[in-house]
Amino acid sequence: MECRAGTPFYHMQASSGWGISAHGKDSMNRREIREQIFKMLFQTEFYEKEEIEEQMQISMEELSEKNEEKRAYIEKKVQEIYAHRDEIDAVINEKATGWKTNRMAKVDLALIRLAVYEIKYEADIPTGVAINEAVELAKAYSSDGAPSFVNGVLAKLV
Repeated sequence: MECRAGTPFYHMQASSGWGISAHGKDSMNRREIREQIFKMLFQTEFYEKEEIEEQMQISMEELSEKNEEKRAYIEKKVQEIYAHRDEIDAVINEKATGWKTNRMAKVDLALIRLAVYEIKYEADIPTGVAINEAVELAKAYSSDGAPSFVNGVLAKLV
């Protein structure tokens, strides 16, 4: 995925005007953007297909990020992941031995979908980064065994 003057999103630096910030600053860094995308994907699990677009719009309205390029990136990526959901789920179902997406914890599934999308459709995000970020988010948002589970499923993709 490319943003701003053809520069891949993953390689954006603070000098490009996107800023690197943590908590309390005006702009999200890459990790915070990925975390926001994960949260929006997780939310979609609780709504009917017909309600997803409206729920994503509500999430975008509540988003604290003010940078329009980042907002557009977040919205587009969530929409693209959702659009490829059937393909992504087929890959997950094929690789997750003994597990199907309909039996996975919703948090873990959202994280795995995000990482699978990044691995399959975003060449500018290294596979190791996609997996590591999913594992780190699993540590923060899921159960004790989730990081190992997420890592195990994603490791089968490489």
